[in-house]
Formats: sequence, structure tokens, C-alpha cells
Amino acid sequence: MPPNLSKMQSRFNINNYSNLGQRAITAVIGGLIVVVGSIYSDWTYFLIFACILGFSQMEFYKLTGLDGMLPLRSFGTLLGLMLFSLTFLIEKEQFPNEYLYLIFPIVSLTFFIKLYKKTDKKPFTGVAFTYLGIFYVAVPFSLLNLAVFSVDQIYHYEILIGCLLILWASDTGAYFAGTRFGKTKLFERVSPKKSWEGFLGGAFSAIAVAFVIARFFHTIEDWKWLVISGIIIIAGTYGDLIESLFKRSIEIKDSGQGLPGHGGFMDRFDGLLLSAPFITAFLKIF
Repeated sequence: MPPNLSKMQSRFNINNYSNLGQRAITAVIGGLIVVVGSIYSDWTYFLIFACILGFSQMEFYKLTGLDGMLPLRSFGTLLGLMLFSLTFLIEKEQFPNEYLYLIFPIVSLTFFIKLYKKTDKKPFTGVAFTYLGIFYVAVPFSLLNLAVFSVDQIYHYEILIGCLLILWASDTGAYFAGTRFGKTKLFERVSPKKSWEGFLGGAFSAIAVAFVIARFFHTIEDWKWLVISGIIIIAGTYGDLIESLFKRSIEIKDSGQGLPGHGGFMDRFDGLLLSAPFITAFLKIF
């Protein structure tokens, strides 16, 4: 390898940067991929979020395996991707609504597979955690399909990008406010580093971004962006705390190493997992 090329690779090795530097680089690159892909077309949105879903669900099953559980990792992830694909194709009006019923007999195959796992001493525990991975990870991502198609059955990237920008603003504001001013513990038993000061900083950032988004994205009414920001502030914070509780129960720091500076995919999208059901319900009802 030429010396100059070796020096360049060493210089641009992300591990050479501080944790904050790694967070920033990963956030910029990952954010650009998600934003540009989501804006480009509904199919690129589908591919990007199918990948995120797949990696997130595999992380979940890997973590439960560390705690001695034996979920069906590959089959459970396949079921999650199938649910995501079906909801996308139905919302896109490529498939009739009746095709969603296919998921029920296919999910039931989990029992058949476990029946033939002779070495599995607690098969129903494995079944339960297989289903939990689908409900906890795949269902929220699948509900995003309903959200982005919620207006006139047409794909609106503005809804997705707006929600993500608010979520990222909340996370970023909470991180910097908590680092600089954090003193009063928010939920010390679960996450000792999180503070009320950080929560308020994240809330302020999320609301400010929601006001800006309302000026540019008119797919939904302005007041709905403010409601969505409130949902993300509350549900997103709880999503973060719940994932922290999950990791603490198996005594690990990060859900994975796929995103330098952020940990794993679940670490990055934990707020979305709990926010998406509430956002989708809100947009569908109102």
C-alpha cells in the first residue's frame, strides 16, 4: 500500500476522533443518507428503513440471547421485514388490505419451528421474545408507513423528515444541555446520566425546530407539528429510558457497535420506537 494512502486512511479513521467527534461524523453521514433517500422516492425510503429495521431487530435478538433467551433471530427478523413490506405495499396501493392477514398464519409458524427445537428447554420463552422483537421493533417501523401515507394515500416525505428532525433536535438539545447544565436526575435508577435540565433543553430544541418546520412543510397543519413535537419530547424520552432499562437488565452499555459514537441502531432509534405509534395514531385520527 502506498505510504500516502496509508496516512490518509489513518487520518480519516473515525476511531481516531473523540466520542463527540464520532457522534457528529456518524450523525452527519447517517442523517444525509436517511434524509436524501427519503426525499428521493418512496422506494429509497423503503429500502433505507427496511435496512434500519433489520439491523435493529437483529440487535434486539442478539441482546436477548446474551441474557440466556433463545428467540428465533433470523425468522423473527424476516417476519418484521415482511410486516414492514406488507404495510408499505398496502399503503402504496400495490396490494389490497386483505394481504395483511397473511402475517398471522406466518407468525404462527414460530410455534411449529420451536416444536422441532429439541435442545430448547424453554421454547415458549423463545416464542415470547421472538414476538416481543416484532412488537417492540418491527411494529413501530411499520407504522411509519401509515404515517407517511396518512394524507391522501400519497407518500409525503415531509412527515417523516419533519418527525426525524424534531427527534434529532430533541436528542441533540438534551445531550448538550445535560452535559453543560445537568444536575437534577431525571430517572437515576434507569439512566444516571439523564437530567431534567437535559430534558428541558431537548424540549426547547424540539419545539423550536417544530416551529421552523411548520413554516416550510405544509402537508399537515401547523398545530399538528407542535403536537407531534410534544409526542416526541415525551414518548421519545420514555423510549430512551425503556431501552436503557432493557440494557441495564442485561448489564451492557450499548445495543451494538454499528454506529460509532452512538452505539447500535437501537440506541439511535429508541426514541422513534415509542414515538411512532403515538404519531401514527394522532395523524390517522386527527
